[in-house]
Amino acid sequence: MKPMKEEKRKVYYIFSPFLRIFHWIMVVAIVTLFITGLFITKPPVVLGIEPTYTSFFTNWVRNIHFLAAFTFCAAFILRIYGFIINKGDRLFPRVWEGHFYRETLDVALHYMLLKPTHAPFLRNPLARASYAGLYVLVLIEILTGFAMFFAKNPNSIGSSLFLWVNVVLCDEMVTHWVHHIVAWLIMVFAIGHVYMVARADIMEAEGEASSMFSGVKFLEHTPLDACELGKESEGK
Repeated sequence: MKPMKEEKRKVYYIFSPFLRIFHWIMVVAIVTLFITGLFITKPPVVLGIEPTYTSFFTNWVRNIHFLAAFTFCAAFILRIYGFIINKGDRLFPRVWEGHFYRETLDVALHYMLLKPTHAPFLRNPLARASYAGLYVLVLIEILTGFAMFFAKNPNSIGSSLFLWVNVVLCDEMVTHWVHHIVAWLIMVFAIGHVYMVARADIMEAEGEASSMFSGVKFLEHTPLDACELGKESEGK
């Protein structure tokens, strides 16, 4: 019998509790917003007889949609606070560095099964770019969502902050379609995100999924972006 190989890994504390709490609030909020948004776009029909709709049900769905939206926006304060106090919460794409694009391509080829490995990272450049893209999509959803919300009450305080979106997009209906299309793009991101996290956990066993509970990842080799973290702790 061959002796068991002892594998030593370094333990990196990356994500603050504030980012982790925000992450799970975001997960629940996005799923809730997407499902309720589908019902709002096409309400259910009573007994299959159009155009009679369950207005009571639709009002409840709209209220849940708005509650999830406001909760998500309020939770973003946790994300901002984590960004301020913890370096691991600031791992955004370093697009100004030339090697970022080469490393992103290497990681993409690895996830497409065209390369056996890629260099170790605390947060790989493909993930960094995709998360940054997610925040852009979320920002569009917030702006278009509140633009439609306050369009019903143009004399409110919020209307002065968001109704310019309808002006820029020329029409509230266009705002609605942008909101709807971006919602689907966010779901496409979510599917890809789950795949990449599951694949990384199975193939690299670095604690990718558990890091959003514990805040730590376990790497056998020193990651190329370790210098961005500032501090590291070692373990087996």
